[in-house]
Amino acid sequence: MSERPYPARICPFEKLHPSLLTRDDEFFMKLAYNQAIEAWRVDETPIGAVIEIGGEIIAQAHNLVENSGDPTAHAEILALTQAAKAIGDWRLNGARLFVTKEPCPMCAGASVMARLSEVIYGVPDAKMGCLGGATSVHELPKLNHHLKVRGGVLAPECHALLKAYFQEKREED
Repeated sequence: MSERPYPARICPFEKLHPSLLTRDDEFFMKLAYNQAIEAWRVDETPIGAVIEIGGEIIAQAHNLVENSGDPTAHAEILALTQAAKAIGDWRLNGARLFVTKEPCPMCAGASVMARLSEVIYGVPDAKMGCLGGATSVHELPKLNHHLKVRGGVLAPECHALLKAYFQEKREED
């Protein structure tokens, strides 16, 4: 694909009506969902994550546990590392994490430690989810940082993807 033969221009409508151009939560979750698809393509559990600050994407990743042989290579951890590098600080104040499945204990703890402002996830996890599913790490009373948590964004799509992946895995065995 070639470069545009003309310079990019600012649309005056954008300045007059910025709310019409705001990226909403579904937009970011769809990007996380696309990362989950990438995970499936490389034979990983299909979980994807995106981190944004002020509407700008600063990180996106998918699970790489199997390919890397690293038990910490969850989508959330990889995205947190990318985000910290992108802004040059481990404190991700004001950042929001979008992830297709409720974070596990490790990822929930890392989200708190990274000082995220909010975690938005797709499908809850009653067995291993630690932002309201099995437990609520972010609500420990003595924490020095608290984050907002919201689940259910694109939950049917995220659930269907995980279900199909594990169904395929059972059929392979």
